[in-house]
Amino acid sequence: MENFIVSARKYRPATFDTVVGQHSITTTLKNAIKNNHLAQSYLFCGPRGVGKTTCARILAKTINCSNITENTEACNHCESCISFNHNQSLNIYELDAASNNSVDDIRALVEQVRFAPHQGKYKIYIIDEVHMLSTSAFNAFLKTLEEPPSYAIFILATTEKHKIIPTILSRCQIFDFNRITVEDIAKHLGVIADLEKINAEPDALHIIAQKADGALRDALSIFDQIVSFAGNNITYKDAIDNLNILDYDYYFKITDEILKGDISSCLMTFNTILSNGFDGHNFIVGLSGHFRDLLMCKDAVTISLLEVSDNIKEKYKKQSASCSPAFILEVLDIANKCDINYKISKNQRLHVELTLMKLCSINSLEKKTEVVNVEHKPLHIQEPVIQIKTEKAPPLETNSQKRENIITKTPSSVSISDGIKKNNNPVAVVSIIQVEETTNKPFLQEDLIVAWNKYITHVTNEKRMQLSTSLKVNQPQLKDGFIIEHSVSNKAQEDEFKNNKIELLAYLRKELKNSLIEIEVKIGEEDIAPKKAYTNKEKFKQMAAKNPALEELRKQLDLDIDY
Repeated sequence: MENFIVSARKYRPATFDTVVGQHSITTTLKNAIKNNHLAQSYLFCGPRGVGKTTCARILAKTINCSNITENTEACNHCESCISFNHNQSLNIYELDAASNNSVDDIRALVEQVRFAPHQGKYKIYIIDEVHMLSTSAFNAFLKTLEEPPSYAIFILATTEKHKIIPTILSRCQIFDFNRITVEDIAKHLGVIADLEKINAEPDALHIIAQKADGALRDALSIFDQIVSFAGNNITYKDAIDNLNILDYDYYFKITDEILKGDISSCLMTFNTILSNGFDGHNFIVGLSGHFRDLLMCKDAVTISLLEVSDNIKEKYKKQSASCSPAFILEVLDIANKCDINYKISKNQRLHVELTLMKLCSINSLEKKTEVVNVEHKPLHIQEPVIQIKTEKAPPLETNSQKRENIITKTPSSVSISDGIKKNNNPVAVVSIIQVEETTNKPFLQEDLIVAWNKYITHVTNEKRMQLSTSLKVNQPQLKDGFIIEHSVSNKAQEDEFKNNKIELLAYLRKELKNSLIEIEVKIGEEDIAPKKAYTNKEKFKQMAAKNPALEELRKQLDLDIDY
């Protein structure tokens, strides 16, 4: 039985041209070899599975090749290349810093640097996961890294550049590897599928590429997994079933239901998703991504940001035509809030269901807020004339003359018909909200106390005890007809009262049927209890305050009362 070799090893790039998704880096390295501008130390950094160690091995192999091709690639025929291909090269030394991170390991490496290569031009040292070295190991490596022999080249690779000390970074030529795009991974998987004589649907390869999150090695591992599951015929359904990914069709279906405002169907679709074993959080995150893609389809420039196959992209274009940008942004806002609060929700299913209900209600709410419906014909409307009735406030029962001539302006009637030009154009239907008229009738202190106590009962029932306390501390006093004055005990009660002043004012105006009511709050003077005397000095001071002759007597007798 032939041993199986995983695709990540079997199809590992052996030349610069076969490296996927890192064209700028491979071109720079090839030009450095061609022009003999090799640095003494390199640092390859980036996420996992993007080709850092692979490029380091290709660079080490190429610079020691005795017959470099015109395309600046290793020949694979010279003695150096053959020994490298069989892992027998004595000029290339690989160190795993994750398991060899002590000072002694670095000292052993430094000792080897002193010996020149017995074959070829350079001795290359590849240190993988270099960020795992201890601080003392880094310090032991500094001098050698700064002034190595002319034949020594160091290639460091790491996924966490921020953990490397600055003195090491300053001695290296740094290359930042990018995440590999979905398109590049999908194309590479298609090439491998052809070589392995596997029939794979493009949509399935795109799903694998998306799941890999920019790491080609992860994509190849997933590819092997699905081949084991489905055999030599990989379909889109095989991919989503094996990877536990929600089908695009669910999102397209639920979006159609949201656009129709069909809450029942939307909740049933969500129930089906949960019944299939999917997590509600993953669903809401996927729904946000779906509407994000719909928004990208609204502009021809941003369509390229969709990382899906051409078949799925056409579905997005078709559905985005039914959604306005404002609608999509509203959906994204609601879905984002659901995503943020999902972890802290006690009933997570209900949390998602309420979100879906809100999404289904967006269109209906927009229709209710429409006030004017006009045909697409020009309207010639002059400035509307607003007639305002004014009536004088009733006489006040106090001696204050400040409010004698208060005029109440109430828009009791509004006429715009005279302002519309009489012609054949259609007339716009305008809905004007009528404001309820208030009588502004006078009221007594007793009426104020009754309304005040009703409000206290209301806030007490709502468990707003701090506000209730600030209202109970003193009875309000009616001043100057419609001015209500209320005293509180301290600054905290004053702040609480001011925070709820608008609500209280609206309640009193409605209860007492007077829109002229105003409220003033102040901190009352507290009765300060006399301090109890404890020491002889305090007792004498209190006695002297009542009888000043005692102080004169103390001075004459030159007495000391613990001063």
